[in-house]
Amino acid sequence: MNLTIYIPALNEEETISKVISSIPKTIDKVDSIKILVVDDGSTDDTAKISKELGATVVSHANNKGVGKAFQTAVHYSINHNIDIMVSIDADGQFDTEEILALIKPILNKSADFVTGTRFDNGQPKNMSNIKFWGNKKVNQIISYISKINVNDASCGFRAYNRESLLNLNLKGQYTYTHESILELSFKGLILGQVPIHVKYFDDRVSRVANSIFKYFIKTSVIIIKCFKDYKPLPIFLSFAIVFLILGIGFIGFTTIHWLQFNSISPYKSIGIAGLFLLSFSLLIFLFALISDMIGNVRREQEKIIYLLKKSNNDKR
Repeated sequence: MNLTIYIPALNEEETISKVISSIPKTIDKVDSIKILVVDDGSTDDTAKISKELGATVVSHANNKGVGKAFQTAVHYSINHNIDIMVSIDADGQFDTEEILALIKPILNKSADFVTGTRFDNGQPKNMSNIKFWGNKKVNQIISYISKINVNDASCGFRAYNRESLLNLNLKGQYTYTHESILELSFKGLILGQVPIHVKYFDDRVSRVANSIFKYFIKTSVIIIKCFKDYKPLPIFLSFAIVFLILGIGFIGFTTIHWLQFNSISPYKSIGIAGLFLLSFSLLIFLFALISDMIGNVRREQEKIIYLLKKSNNDKR
């Protein structure tokens, strides 16, 4: 059983040495522990310090985003036959001593991927009210879409077994936290959740959530795209039903007026709008069926990609 601790880093020379040095050298039931730093376009000595401390460093020529850095780490872990990959931030926000608790559900085979949960004791100290509220709303959205109770959908302190890594085909560059939960849960993998401690620093600016509005827009786009890719039928059927109800309502109103007064004036435009809405509803319904067929093709293609990844690495 080999474990890789993945640390995304962008200009973290002041804190990354402390994080790397604090990572446990041995963990029960784990044969080897390696540290992978994905240097996402740093302009300081982040990469140099990491290498001096024995970490493997993969550098991006320029800043590509947290999501892209995570994809790099996933590809590295798959190509090097890693059994478990843990992601942890480079700023010392999380306690490295809790890595064992995080991977325990994977070692016990009770979960395929595990996320730390920061909110078991309510709002963490020094976390702003708006961020706490925003996290809670995102948790509700991800829970509703995935049909599982997700307590912390945005936490970056996580663990993934090999099966999870092989099943990930992420697209988002901005972040990966929500997309990975949705993709893996849609594919039937089991999510574990472990309470963790977190520190918030007054002078620390988040790389992802430095602007609440920007974070909301970009994460919403990622969530909608993921849901659209894996569950297109419910989305388009919902729109079709809305337009169908509106169309029936408009036509029903016009019909009742005609039965009462033997004329549809002055509501002729409402009747025409109702016919248009019914036609549009039918069009969306047909589009839903086509999208569902495309979704089935996508799922089969991802199965093939999974088998190719597994086959290629089994030969190594």
